[in-house]
Amino acid sequence: MSANDNDHRGLLPAGLADLLPPDAAREARAIDVAIERFAAFGYERVKPPVVEFEESLLGGPGAALASQTFRLMDPVSQRMMGVRPDMTLQVARIAVTRLKHLERPLRLSYGGNVIRVRGSALKPERQFAQVGAELFGADTAEADAEAVLLTVDALRAIGVAELTVDLNLPTLVAAVAGGLKLAEEPLRRLRRALDRKDEAAVAKALAGPEDKKAADLFVGLLRAAGPADKAVAQLKKLKLPAAGAAEAARLAEVVALVHRADPALPLTLDPVEYRGLEYQTGVSFSVFALKSRQELARGGRYSAGYPEDGVTEPATGFTLYMDAVLAASDAAPERPRLYLPAGIAWNDAAPWQAKGYAVVRAVTPAADARQEAKRLRCTHALIDGDAVPL
Repeated sequence: MSANDNDHRGLLPAGLADLLPPDAAREARAIDVAIERFAAFGYERVKPPVVEFEESLLGGPGAALASQTFRLMDPVSQRMMGVRPDMTLQVARIAVTRLKHLERPLRLSYGGNVIRVRGSALKPERQFAQVGAELFGADTAEADAEAVLLTVDALRAIGVAELTVDLNLPTLVAAVAGGLKLAEEPLRRLRRALDRKDEAAVAKALAGPEDKKAADLFVGLLRAAGPADKAVAQLKKLKLPAAGAAEAARLAEVVALVHRADPALPLTLDPVEYRGLEYQTGVSFSVFALKSRQELARGGRYSAGYPEDGVTEPATGFTLYMDAVLAASDAAPERPRLYLPAGIAWNDAAPWQAKGYAVVRAVTPAADARQEAKRLRCTHALIDGDAVPL
């Protein structure tokens, strides 16, 4: 059998990939850095299982990801299970069940792989690493701001520079529409117009004579997009219904808190965006790097738990998408590899490791240490007691 006859074994389903050296090590180090930053702010790590019962995984806000969830039958219990498409939902389950006895606010962190039924045009990967943190039991602007600031802190610690944060308020349109008592069909047309950022279509969606003020209001919301300070000032000028005004005021408070903590951090605002934020219930955000078009992180406020069981609590948090994070970060220098010829004692490797080398011990004798070291992709070889560069 030739070497090529077995190449098909390396083929993987679309959207799945092996992570090879040095990328696998880079990802592991980045995850460790992020988890350590979370721990420095009091977030304790949890580790949920890869699969769990369908009703737990897809209950409450998890219903929004039902179409993205692989399902299988548990041969032991004969009950349906789901492979996690998102770890946030699992951490929320842990908070409201296993850790419901702990005092609030409760801070938890996590890291692991998720898998989804299909990718998207912008993100074709179906399996990827998620790392994040969640804060349960506090419905305050300070908690919202902490989620934003901790996301930025972790990304900077990993090595991503020049970040920008895009803030959203995905429930604002519904709150304003509810206050104006818009009917279902005009609201559906309005949503489509807002998705396209089309002022003319907004006016057309609300074309009735009694809808003129509503159309002007939603056009005003469309225009309140851009740098956060200007956007907040624009929102304050609008005569929003009470529920919408309260949400806008909360957003303004979060912007002020983040600016106070990190005045140089660029903040933008889009108050009508809600796609991809279906289970968010308040201030939400995405983080980007100026050198990358990919979304590095997403987070925001949601209701943790199972409303169908009457068990919910306020929560906010975020997830880092590690593939995008690594693509936007500067790779750290790889550890130099030192070849140790045959006959070197096991314990003699330790001093070189303490100097930062990865030691590659010979397991068979070699006539030429330099050539053997190069063959094994080493950067140095131990010759006459010295680490000689190759």
